[in-house]
Amino acid sequence: MRYQAKQASRFILPALLFGMLFFTACENDLNKIKQVSALQLIQPIDTSRGIEIIYSDSAIVKARVISPLMIEYTTAKPYYKMPDGIKVIHYDIYAREDGNIVADSGVLRKNEKIFEFHKNVVATDAKGRTFKSDELIWDQVKKIIYSNKPVQMTNKEGDVLYSINFKSDEDFKDPKWEQATGFGNIGAFSDIAH
Repeated sequence: MRYQAKQASRFILPALLFGMLFFTACENDLNKIKQVSALQLIQPIDTSRGIEIIYSDSAIVKARVISPLMIEYTTAKPYYKMPDGIKVIHYDIYAREDGNIVADSGVLRKNEKIFEFHKNVVATDAKGRTFKSDELIWDQVKKIIYSNKPVQMTNKEGDVLYSINFKSDEDFKDPKWEQATGFGNIGAFSDIAH
């Protein structure tokens, strides 16, 4: 019996070691497969050049989006990237341009209906005011535009207002500022909420 037990232990111990190595190797391979799969999930699925998107409501054109390049990514939350610049033109009810937003790059979060504008963002409104920042976010569901980065607003008379952030309705009619400072005619900022 002792001889058989010794022989059995000679085979069991190597078999156990081999099994442990095999399962460890499989686990590493599974981790690599998960990493590769995750990378593939954020790969672009479509690229469009020279795009123009029209937004309308009840057959009235509200805005037009223009970009030289749009890349579509499909993830749990699909989005479109416009890395070579973006321009959004807003129209009033008479189809007249009443403002626009221009930026070096942009992201459209499809399901959330959120436009993000990044780097050298310049927005103009119907009053001739210019808003500059490195970020501007347009939430189409909430119908607001905001920035969590410093913003500079200049009116058509040249008066300037600086703020650490900014929030407004999507037509820039009711902008709100935090820790605002500025220079120019005091009455120039009387219609601006702080």
